[in-house]
Amino acid sequence: MSPFDTTAPLLPEILALHGKWRGKKTALISGDKRLSWAEFEAETNRLANALISAGISRGSSVGVVMTNSTEMVESLVGIMKSGASSVPINLSVTDEALYAMLDDAGVSAVIATDDQVGRLAGYKATHPSLKLIAADGNYDAFKAEGSAEKPYVAIEPNDPLNVIYSSGTTGMPKGILHTHAGRRDWAYDLAIALRYNCSARTLFTIGLYSNISWVGMVTTLLAGGTMVIHSKFDAEEALKTIERERITNMAMVPIQYQRLLEVENHERFDLTSIQAVMSCGSPLHADLKAALIDRLGPTVIELYGLTEGIITTLEPEEAEGRLASVGKPLIGTDIKIVGDDDREVAQGMPGEICGAGRIVMPGYLNRPDATADSTWIDPDGKAWLRTGDIGQLDEEGYLYIVDRKKDMILSGGQNIYPQDIEAVLITNPDINDVAVIGAKSSRWGETPVAIIVPEKGCGLGPEDFKAWANGRLGKQQRIAAVEFIDALPRNPNGKILKRDLRTIYGDKDYG
Repeated sequence: MSPFDTTAPLLPEILALHGKWRGKKTALISGDKRLSWAEFEAETNRLANALISAGISRGSSVGVVMTNSTEMVESLVGIMKSGASSVPINLSVTDEALYAMLDDAGVSAVIATDDQVGRLAGYKATHPSLKLIAADGNYDAFKAEGSAEKPYVAIEPNDPLNVIYSSGTTGMPKGILHTHAGRRDWAYDLAIALRYNCSARTLFTIGLYSNISWVGMVTTLLAGGTMVIHSKFDAEEALKTIERERITNMAMVPIQYQRLLEVENHERFDLTSIQAVMSCGSPLHADLKAALIDRLGPTVIELYGLTEGIITTLEPEEAEGRLASVGKPLIGTDIKIVGDDDREVAQGMPGEICGAGRIVMPGYLNRPDATADSTWIDPDGKAWLRTGDIGQLDEEGYLYIVDRKKDMILSGGQNIYPQDIEAVLITNPDINDVAVIGAKSSRWGETPVAIIVPEKGCGLGPEDFKAWANGRLGKQQRIAAVEFIDALPRNPNGKILKRDLRTIYGDKDYG
């Protein structure tokens, strides 16, 4: 047996080594703030040690309700170093959904930016022991209580690192659990696939609560690169930043890339520093993909994946002639296409995409039932993660997405679940029956549309129902339109035939 410790280090230890060996290199740029790796290491250590002193460490969960900022990056990393798990929340959700997720995760503390503190007042009132740390309030004072030295906490590989919720809706979303070892391995595998190294200068324009942003964050942290944080997405500002900061890597959704190409005279910006950009969250349609490749060169990598852990990528060098494909599985992972009979289908036939590999989540938080439902056991007894998406493989093994087995809507890269919108709509006494589908949107790729059977003689029009619903839904859930119908199509068992509705309304552009 070797006398040397060859245990693979977890992310906190890797970051400590960056502070030691890359101390003067810039780790983080956010607005006017710039932190070197030595400074970033010290500031995140302070927050971690302050959390530990407050009794928040292994076994604890900390909610992160923040807009993109230096403080948000520090918080996510500081929580990681403390041994607690972070629970970053999508800011577009309703307060009801926010509270439900914080309760489900059992958070003992919440770190919030000043613009989000007000919406937490109700939660704090019913959870008096909750520690609320405000980035523009007591954050600096709280962090100052901690030492800049490396935290002393024995983090194990299978300890939870974070929980990301599958949707921000009025129903109960599922918390997707990731461990320290899982996130480290995920970072290694993605860094290879998406071409991150120590020279990476990564631009972030999507909220850091999103797993899309975590792709860029953990790979840049792993590689010891530089993170450039925008508080929100602005296409022209993004182009200016790419030129000024010599950005090498980005992770965006298709609508954002479309906006970049729509900026007037976008050709005036020097984008030659770009080495690799990832598109994910919704399909990158062939025409947009071709235009993006024309503007950025062979740097565009389309990624299909789930926060739960299945990932395929289409390499830029392999895109020609197969622009509609989402590529092949990440190195070290595998996928199978499974039919309704739970048997693997023949090549070229459609079926549910199932995947396996070290990056797959250990399960849903507090939801063994949902974990079981998402599991397919192959004839050899091996467990695979069900995606709920329908795909097929061509003769060379490239994956093509055919349809979604579930009715989830992908709008601007965000997952929207129709049944949660339907649950709100059906509470209106003037609605007899309702179904929500994803329809075409030139702006978002896909957008929710409500198909309503109104009660006879209700006297309300489509715009009345739209306004009523959108006043009760989370920002990302808001419906683009309401269509009236005499009766919803159903099969003999009473199930709504949403495919029939998509045939009627799905290709109409709702803007």
